[in-house]
Amino acid sequence: MDLELGDAQSAFARIIWEHEPVSSGKLVELAGERLHWKKSTTYTVLRKLCDKGLFQNEGGVVTARISADDFFTGKTWQIVDTAFHNSLPAFVAAYVSKRDLTPKEAEEIRALIDRFRKEGSP
Repeated sequence: MDLELGDAQSAFARIIWEHEPVSSGKLVELAGERLHWKKSTTYTVLRKLCDKGLFQNEGGVVTARISADDFFTGKTWQIVDTAFHNSLPAFVAAYVSKRDLTPKEAEEIRALIDRFRKEGSP
């Protein structure tokens, strides 16, 4: 599955995820309001996202083939794999080097690690 989306495709995908199942007519209306798109642009981008395997348009009703959570999880792992040579510690180190973790965030990370050690999965 192609997880590469431009800014416009990402914004449109978020609209679909927020409103699915959504009629294609309502989607044209929403894209017009939020993105200032014309009907033709909406249908062109929808077709491209369907071709990527993210959504389907059956009988004029658009639904997701993959949830937003699954999409962004896959995207994250793609970044970890390509940019950090599949090293989660390197990814985390890069992330925290550019911003301070709050005490709450640090505790949440510790809890995830502890749960993984105990259960074998997060």
